[in-house]
Amino acid sequence: MFNYILIVCMGNICRSPMGEALLIRQLSAQPQMSVTSAGISALVGYPADEIAQALLLELGIDISAHRARQLTSAMLRQTDLVLVMETSHKRAIEMIDPSARGKIYRLGEWGGFDIPDPYRQPRAAFEESLRLIQRGVMDWSTKLVL
Repeated sequence: MFNYILIVCMGNICRSPMGEALLIRQLSAQPQMSVTSAGISALVGYPADEIAQALLLELGIDISAHRARQLTSAMLRQTDLVLVMETSHKRAIEMIDPSARGKIYRLGEWGGFDIPDPYRQPRAAFEESLRLIQRGVMDWSTKLVL
């Protein structure tokens, strides 16, 4: 059973906050599961990107309170499952803490896709990333909730 799930991207202001919020909503009937997010090179203390906030608000989810956090070895050791946006994130995390190997998977693992970074791009790039994040969240939620 995965009780602690960590979603990771680079800055923790675009993709991982959206993934965190969507997975929390999807797993709301599983109170024993905790979902958080962090960034490999986090913009510590920054709120989620305005476009990410707007897109999620359109889905009825307010992430305005989100603040970016830096990924640490301690976080990795406390988590049961790490979901990343890109294959390169998996390698970067394994360099931070080799003991995390074996519990790091892409959010798009089941569909065989990476989720591109929309940072500093137009709304259309955020919409595409969000679409893929939603797909990954749905795929994982069916595996996590038996």
